[in-house]
Amino acid sequence: MKTLTFEIKIDAPAAKVWQALWNDKNYREWTAVFMKGSHAVSDWEEGSSIKFLGPSGEGMYSKIERKIVNKQMTFRHLGSVQDGKEIPNSEWTDSIEEYVLEEKNGKTTLKASVQTLENYAEMFNEAFPEALKIVKKISEKP
Repeated sequence: MKTLTFEIKIDAPAAKVWQALWNDKNYREWTAVFMKGSHAVSDWEEGSSIKFLGPSGEGMYSKIERKIVNKQMTFRHLGSVQDGKEIPNSEWTDSIEEYVLEEKNGKTTLKASVQTLENYAEMFNEAFPEALKIVKKISEKP
């Protein structure tokens, strides 16, 4: 696994960036960069399960390992979802995806990191900056 890290400065408080990331409508907007129709199914609570799904209903399932509102969200990927069933021990098992928000003077630095296989690194290196630009745009709307 390779860890990729991305960072963007946003002219908005952390609470607004948090909503841009995790509100269902906003989440669908910025994750469309990775795959149109992407969405998540969860109660969004620490310790809970979360499914990251594409329009076909297939994708991956994970655990919300850490959640500090307006500060940090960490996912541990556990396996894939195929035909509506959770399949453990996929190539993503135990990889971490994390979002950290640091607010200073009403502005927020958003840092995102993802552990990935080498063959997905190029895709993430292209898509993540675009996705974070959308989060920035949503966050900075009046």
